[in-house]
Amino acid sequence: MSDIDIRTLNSLIETTIDSADGYEQASETEKAGDLAQTFRQFASERRSIVAELRGHVVRLGGTPEDDGTLLAAAHRQFLKIRAAFDDDTRAAVNEVERGEDIIKAKYEHALKEDLSPEVRQAVQRAYESVRAGHDTASALKKRWAA
Repeated sequence: MSDIDIRTLNSLIETTIDSADGYEQASETEKAGDLAQTFRQFASERRSIVAELRGHVVRLGGTPEDDGTLLAAAHRQFLKIRAAFDDDTRAAVNEVERGEDIIKAKYEHALKEDLSPEVRQAVQRAYESVRAGHDTASALKKRWAA
């Protein structure tokens, strides 16, 4: 079971790093102070999740991931280029919400895996934070769409 636990945790670590990096990028390109602060807060929460999940990988005898995915790095570069030409809050919020859909689905999939009870609890705790971020991003998207 520890192989499944480690593989699942490392996959979530990668995705959560991507999410934190995305929030940091969004906070840098966003000029609205309250929104930028919200993005920084979620980036910080995601970094805390990464630290907790890494701790579980180490306790299981594995090597925790320390980087996000290549695809996410390419996406962040695209956002930097677009931000140079487009200072659009709605676009930033839409990208954040899209990312939240992805990470929420990834955690939901992980919770369907055959995980040990300790790892399942850790993933469930992380999922609660991810779900709250998703709900906030959805509300922001609705607000900025109006």
